[in-house]
Amino acid sequence: MNINSLPETKRAIIKILKEVGSASIATLQTKLDMTGEALRQHLLQLRQNGFVERKSKKSHDPLGGRPANQYYLTLEGEHLFPKNYDQLTMEIIDTVADNLGQDALLKILETMTKTRVKKWEPQLQGLDVNERVEVLKGLYIQDDVFMGIEESDNAIYLIEHNCPFLNVATKRPALCSVTVSTLTQLLGYKVDRKERFQNGDGRCVFRISLDQPVDLNSYRFTFEE
Repeated sequence: MNINSLPETKRAIIKILKEVGSASIATLQTKLDMTGEALRQHLLQLRQNGFVERKSKKSHDPLGGRPANQYYLTLEGEHLFPKNYDQLTMEIIDTVADNLGQDALLKILETMTKTRVKKWEPQLQGLDVNERVEVLKGLYIQDDVFMGIEESDNAIYLIEHNCPFLNVATKRPALCSVTVSTLTQLLGYKVDRKERFQNGDGRCVFRISLDQPVDLNSYRFTFEE
């Protein structure tokens, strides 16, 4: 979702909060020329959507009085506005490789892999390989409806129809080595990509070869071939 997908009034509220940082009901009323009750309804819906939060700001009135409520954008609200994370990520990858070498980049991606493996291992305890693959459909996004599973005699295929890192992964495919290595370590079998977005296949297909178990004690992170 982005700012332009919101209804006009909610979009106006979000833009004002972006410009001023925080605002009270009175300030928003003045800028929007609308009743307090109508404004409160819009703010309530924006809070329920996770885009806005309300905080009490201490009054500076020497006579005391109730703290004034101020409305702010949440992190999710900030993400309604254009960001350029893809370019930043590619610059970081290139800077590491150019200045510190491929070995340094490999070490960073290996560390990322270890972090992911550590996160997912507790959720996979006691599960067989089919059950593990089912759980790992949520590797990128919880309850990901764009991840599918197919099976053959000697392989399971984890099929990714929507890559959340597509722009970066297309231009810097070394990043995909993290997913391949993570799946390998969590499943204990060789994993490779049979189809790739980068090759114009329109999806990534991770093949888990059940006839090729991996010795995890000697396994080391490598760049995907």
